[in-house]
Amino acid sequence: MRFINDVTPGHEQTFSEVFLAPSFSDVASRMDVDFRTPDGVGTSIPIVVANMTAVAGRRMAETVARRGGVAVLPQDVEIEAIADMVASVKRAHRVVDTALTLTPQDNVNTARALIYKRSHRAVIVVDDQNRPVGIFTEMDKEGADPFTPLTEVMSEDPIVLPVTLDPEAMFNELANRRVHLAPVVDGSGELVGVMTEQGAIRATLYEPATDESGRLLVAAAVGISGDAGTKAAEIAGVGVDVLVVDTAHGHQGRMMEALKEVRAAVDDRPIVAGNVVTAAGVNDLLDVGADIVKVGVGPGAMCTTRMMTGVGRPQFSAVVECAEAARARGAHIWADGGLRHPRDVALALAGGAASVMIGSWFAGTYESAAEAIRDPHGRVYKENYGMASRRAVRRRTRNDSRYQRAVKALFEEGISESKMYLDPEAPGVEDLIDRIVAGVRSAFTYAGARNIDEFHERAVIGVQSMAGYSEGQPVRDGW
Repeated sequence: MRFINDVTPGHEQTFSEVFLAPSFSDVASRMDVDFRTPDGVGTSIPIVVANMTAVAGRRMAETVARRGGVAVLPQDVEIEAIADMVASVKRAHRVVDTALTLTPQDNVNTARALIYKRSHRAVIVVDDQNRPVGIFTEMDKEGADPFTPLTEVMSEDPIVLPVTLDPEAMFNELANRRVHLAPVVDGSGELVGVMTEQGAIRATLYEPATDESGRLLVAAAVGISGDAGTKAAEIAGVGVDVLVVDTAHGHQGRMMEALKEVRAAVDDRPIVAGNVVTAAGVNDLLDVGADIVKVGVGPGAMCTTRMMTGVGRPQFSAVVECAEAARARGAHIWADGGLRHPRDVALALAGGAASVMIGSWFAGTYESAAEAIRDPHGRVYKENYGMASRRAVRRRTRNDSRYQRAVKALFEEGISESKMYLDPEAPGVEDLIDRIVAGVRSAFTYAGARNIDEFHERAVIGVQSMAGYSEGQPVRDGW
């Protein structure tokens, strides 16, 4: 990466203060871009879901891995729950979406509570041998009595797709029969999952992120308090592919100790540590066992650290310096926070990040871990909160004494509740991934780059005023 005219700016930059200048390109198509990440994690798109309790759970982890990214399960989850979530992700089909299932005797009210947990918004009604006998969709619930058995309102004898069909053939079958979705079954007729038209298209465009056995990837976080090594060993033991040692201030003595413990406790699977914003922080974490360093202090949408403490650094400048330090040692960074638009993802990669971490941006989706809630106007939202907020601290300290919890609650540095409304045009995390990938693929073609490393090498960056940033925003409602 270089700045226009090789002039280094005299001040630190956020993503909104910089832009990517077009260069000569011989990349003819967006589809000529290879998004496989250079950090050794095994992801095929540079997207990591942040370890936020309201965002990263089994649904998110499974869905994002199916599209090539990875989700980090939060550190405040008990090991038994982590094991259950990891097992669920590892059982998930790498192409077919997991179905929501009920029996014919279950009622409409039970189905209503389930349909917003998956973007396909359908419940597959199965018999006692797990064979599909009906479908209940969002439209079927309208006007139905809550206690009506599904057998009275479901669409019976659904069209089914054999799991042996490839995604393009599944799409054609759905299109020819003019149905939006269908259950997918194995040779004995048992339910495997669900396929939608969009899901079939995506399955031809994305490469799942998988482990050596072909199962979907999943990561998990561990904090630096307590016995970090033992906790990391337990997490590794339940099949997590990537360990993330996470704390708000990663450049401190306790992080160094915890990271050494974690490195000694697990095998050669990747270890990510952070957060830092300087080259010195990167080098110190790499010295004690990190493979990848998380970069970002204070840019997150739920974070109040900068306003409370004055501590942090504009994220683009932090990424550039930290990536340069990591790459000099053959290592990599993840840009964590400050991402609001696909352009920001492109700029983080241009600055040298191998992947980006996204949290609040994905909070308002069907797949986020929080429960769907309807406001008085019928709009669906999810509750989101920062991981240093009082709500998050309360979860992490539930085993402390009442006095200890009260003391720690005084030092919150995050928003404890925010309503993240689902966008009717992009209510699922896959919809947002589509937007990000489309925008970033196009950015690569403007730079003449075919992969992430080449994009970083070829990127030409300029600095702009807020007027320049505003000029680039579309006018949606007329003049």
